Amino acid sequence: MKLDFNRQKRIFEYLFINKFFTLFIFGMVAFNEYMKYVNYQFDNEQYFNDIIPITIFMVIMLLISRLWFATLKLEKSSKKYKIIQFVESFIIFSMFTILIAYAPDVTQYKLLFLLVIITSSLQYGFRYGIIISIIASGIVLTIDLIYMRNAIVNEAFQNDLILIGVFILTAWLLGYYEKIEREHREYITQLAIYDGLTEIYNHRHFYDSLKMFTNKAKQSNTHVSLLIIDIDHFKHYNDMFGHQQGDAVLKKIASILKENTRPEDFVARYGGEEFAVILPNTDEKRALIVAERIRQVIEKTEFEGEEYQPNGNLTVSIGVSSYPDKAQSDTDLVKSADDALYRAKFFNKNRVETYFSILQELKDDISEKDITLLTSIKTLISVINAKDRYTYGHTERVVMYAQMIGEKLKLSEEDMKNLKYGAYLHDIGKINIPEQILNKKMPLTSKEWDILKQHPANGAEIISPVECLSKVKPVILHHHEHYDGTGYPYGLKGEDIPYLARIMTVVDSFDAMTSNRVYKPRRQFDEAIEELRKFKGIQFDPEITDVFISVLLENKFSFSSGDGLNRRSWMMSSIETLHS
Repeated sequence: MKLDFNRQKRIFEYLFINKFFTLFIFGMVAFNEYMKYVNYQFDNEQYFNDIIPITIFMVIMLLISRLWFATLKLEKSSKKYKIIQFVESFIIFSMFTILIAYAPDVTQYKLLFLLVIITSSLQYGFRYGIIISIIASGIVLTIDLIYMRNAIVNEAFQNDLILIGVFILTAWLLGYYEKIEREHREYITQLAIYDGLTEIYNHRHFYDSLKMFTNKAKQSNTHVSLLIIDIDHFKHYNDMFGHQQGDAVLKKIASILKENTRPEDFVARYGGEEFAVILPNTDEKRALIVAERIRQVIEKTEFEGEEYQPNGNLTVSIGVSSYPDKAQSDTDLVKSADDALYRAKFFNKNRVETYFSILQELKDDISEKDITLLTSIKTLISVINAKDRYTYGHTERVVMYAQMIGEKLKLSEEDMKNLKYGAYLHDIGKINIPEQILNKKMPLTSKEWDILKQHPANGAEIISPVECLSKVKPVILHHHEHYDGTGYPYGLKGEDIPYLARIMTVVDSFDAMTSNRVYKPRRQFDEAIEELRKFKGIQFDPEITDVFISVLLENKFSFSSGDGLNRRSWMMSSIETLHS
């Protein structure tokens, strides 16, 4: 975590000053002893030869400083960190051992080991501090024994026993303090990154980790996938059984997620009844397998009172997306997985859906200068979906209908592509329409209708800077024109209306008639067919209408269910065809 890294950096700065101060004192002492040894005078002819030991000492100091800086960016558990730690300790102990051996009768020099012990205990912890203090004690006592080997009473050895006690006590106190502080820090970290109820990672740590995973995937040119999981009808469950029972469900699902993912995977509570799973080194295909396994396990798991759920048992919906195939950043990855989750919730829940955008097909056709514009258009579509959830489902269905009739009409590959893009983008102009008008439950006033009628022109203007969408612009601009010339925005008539726009008018109107709107209930399938026939030649192109009706009748079994489940089933098979 960033806070922990900053804390370690501040501690490192303190320890660096302490270590540097230790070396500085050692240098002063060593220089003083050297001056006494050579009886140094500034006019000495051996000036340049005598300065060599000082230079060597400075090089050693620079080497040790470099080792200290190298340890800052390394993990404490890494092999390289441990090697540097050993080399640093060996060099410092060698220097201090030489100094004490040279002047064994100077007790003050032996006290310099305290600086080493203090630094080691604070930096490396209790165990390492004790080991350093024991080694320092052994060096001091060994030198005492060698230096006073012929003495009857080794006074230096006896006096230094007190010093040894100070060494070990200092290491024990500081090491134990570091241990307590580290355990407390780990406890605080646990509180900061874990969800208290489910005991999995929390929302905040999820975002920090997702960024880390996507950065690693970018550096190593690998995949990372994201699952966003939502419990279906959880509010209904909470209302019926209370929040305590709901909490038990959340804990159980969190446990299922941990049991059905790898140790390297990241499981988090995304918020409320939503969970997230980050799958490193996993492409979309494998992520879908994991998601489907999780969905099936949860569906088969028994939960208390699940028989009272709308579907008869407790289930989840899962949205899947993958970096870099479907997203270019951690933010895109969350947005795309969330969009896939909404698709799963929209199509009757209890299912796994992957992120899909028709605009992804534009990657091969779009020029470099249009990429930013296309990204902005995708963002606008997300905003529209947030303002008016009907628009999302409506757009998805219109794309499927457009593909269906396009195949029946044997459109060219280019026309089919432009028709699908037009179907996807035909309502983008609603970004400028107030949310109050889009979601109004009462009939619109004439003034509000005038505002709503602006959305085709707004949409055409939004995509006009994108050169590769130039042939899609007429589809968006004219999809509300009527065959008899009574439509908008220009009142075009008959074949003056672009051909693809005439197709869009038919499929757009059919879905509007068979969908529940905030101001109008849906029509039954047969009623909608009759409506198409009734307005053939008035609102709709007669030839296109007849072809579309024939297509609908060929698939009538897919639309006959009153609750719309069969239609959703047909649409999902159509989506699979579109993906392939």
